[in-house]
Amino acid sequence: MAVLNKIRQRSVFLIIIIALALFAFVLADVIRNGGFSSAKSQNVIATVNGEEIDREEFARNVENLQRNMGANASTTQAVNQVWENKLREIILDEELEELGVRAEQAQIREMMRAQMGNNPNFTNEAGMFDENRVREYVATMKSTSPEAYRQWLDFENSLGSAARENIYFSMVAAGVGATLKEGEQAYRFENDNINMKFVQIPYTSVSDDEVEVSKDEIRDYIKKNPAKFETEASRNIQYVFFEEDASEEDRNEAKESLTALMETRVEYNSASQTNDTLPGFSETTDYEDFVNSNSDLPYQDRYMFRNDLPSDFRDELFSLEVGESFGPYEHDGYFKISKMVDAKQIADSAKASHILISYQGLQFAPNITRSKEEAEQLADSIANVVRNDKSKFAGLAAQYSSDESNKAEGGDLGYFGPGDMVPEFDSYIFDNNAGDIGVIETDFGYHVIHIEEQSDRERAVKIATLAREIEASERSRNNLFNEVTKFEIAVREGDFAEQTKNENLDLRTVRDVKALEENIPGLGNQRRIIQWAFEDDAEVGDVKRFDTSGGYVVAQLTAKRDAGLMSAENASSEVIPILTKQKKAEIIKNKISGNSLEEIAAAQNSSVQSANAINLNNPTLPGAGSEPAVVGSVFAMEPGQVSKPITGEKGVYVVEMVSKNEAPAMDSYKNFADQETAKQRQAAAQRAFEALKEKADIEDNRARFY
Repeated sequence: MAVLNKIRQRSVFLIIIIALALFAFVLADVIRNGGFSSAKSQNVIATVNGEEIDREEFARNVENLQRNMGANASTTQAVNQVWENKLREIILDEELEELGVRAEQAQIREMMRAQMGNNPNFTNEAGMFDENRVREYVATMKSTSPEAYRQWLDFENSLGSAARENIYFSMVAAGVGATLKEGEQAYRFENDNINMKFVQIPYTSVSDDEVEVSKDEIRDYIKKNPAKFETEASRNIQYVFFEEDASEEDRNEAKESLTALMETRVEYNSASQTNDTLPGFSETTDYEDFVNSNSDLPYQDRYMFRNDLPSDFRDELFSLEVGESFGPYEHDGYFKISKMVDAKQIADSAKASHILISYQGLQFAPNITRSKEEAEQLADSIANVVRNDKSKFAGLAAQYSSDESNKAEGGDLGYFGPGDMVPEFDSYIFDNNAGDIGVIETDFGYHVIHIEEQSDRERAVKIATLAREIEASERSRNNLFNEVTKFEIAVREGDFAEQTKNENLDLRTVRDVKALEENIPGLGNQRRIIQWAFEDDAEVGDVKRFDTSGGYVVAQLTAKRDAGLMSAENASSEVIPILTKQKKAEIIKNKISGNSLEEIAAAQNSSVQSANAINLNNPTLPGAGSEPAVVGSVFAMEPGQVSKPITGEKGVYVVEMVSKNEAPAMDSYKNFADQETAKQRQAAAQRAFEALKEKADIEDNRARFY
């Protein structure tokens, strides 16, 4: 009681202490996360011209798009597509608002007509688009399905946005065009041509040892050409992959456990508290049950032809006698034992038609009201009719079949092979003969089947296969984890590359990884590793272990580069060849001597070549390739004139203009001007958007969240 009284007496003091502690905790979190705005930043995926893109809305759009794209699309692909769509929407909306561009209802209706005009739900008896049917559809949807109605409103809004964009880009395109003078130029580029002779002294004639490019020269070139060397932030990493693989001991155990299933065995039955004698794979007759109970791969109840069998073991398996076994053998990551169950002569393909009679209660026939008994009677009745007159099959299929995919084609299923249909259907087709008509039941209902054609029969086999996956055991996984942990500790304390070399491991390096990439060479999709490399507190030299589906990765961050101009080291692979070519060109020019092409060719151990009918649209020289600078220079010369040395793509050229053939003047160059206008307008929309995008103030934080 005395303690409780003291607490009551000091209650105000305790409240103050607790409040201060909570404040300190919150303040520390604020400082750690970059200030009081951090909570806001955690909910903003990006900012475009001051407009924030909400993280939750963006995530919903990504999820919806991933569902539409299917299982093969990665999250990063969906993120990038949603981002491009959102970026376009914000940038264009801002521009359209500023210009006052509006879309009238007539334009929106026209777009709706274009998109929905072929939908039979919205056309009248004459096959024409009917807006009244659309209104009825929307009114019904509004009263019965609020979610579908909301999606419809989104669709209408998208049509309005699309109509506004069309107006804007039409205005942009209308301001783009070519003059008659530009049309004449296009005509001349295509039709004026020259005949010329030239001597080429290739850059390869100068040894690389004669040319040296310094880092200062590289830096100077980058400064003079900044647009070519703007780069995103990037990271370099190095890593070692530890594959989770089965040991030799694991392989032997898998093989032994599989082999043990061949013989009869005794197992204790806890339910009956007795020992049960179980037949082995050698004695069993219920292959499906035995395989499905004991194998890592399910039983395949189908006949296969020789070419359907694994190529490495095709001869051994196909030549088995019924009841004979082969194995164990290794195939596709499994040890397997196969046993011949049956062999017979069947067709390798057939052509058939069917009439599907479904009944109430089936999963695939929600709108059918007939009972199962009525369906069976109807199927038998139809079968009797078509046995007497096969010409009635197509009409009855169109009238009665529940298979919407082919009823209009008379139930035609085309050609197919054994195993392509459900088992009951498959058995009827390949156990009977061409021309037969019968009724079978499947999970879809009753089928009236007409076997129209069958190929020649050949030997097919049914094989039961026991399989045991070759995988790492718990023991092997623990050993691998210990190995990885020791390596991780060693490289944290020492040199990563040296430790890799000492342990004879495969060290892999990855350069210039961008923040929103997801694939790492040699590993595939490893988004988590890239995210780690771009974390704010990640430092060069940091090491981290990552779990992957096939093992472990121990990675080290080896370089960080911010966005901006490339460094001389990173740009050297691109710049050195350019500067080397320029320096070699000067060396070659200084060596050239002679007054005629023949003298120059002799002095340079080269030859005089001819090029005829060369135009500016296709400035290609025989044996030299495309040389636009050289051909352009020659067009400015007079016949008989010999040029000074000209720097080209493949070498230095000295050229003599032989003759110039000017195409006759035209009365009007409008057709060529129109062609140039069409070319320019085709690219106008994209160029306009890229210009707006380049001008926009964009803060992209996607890499923090994905």
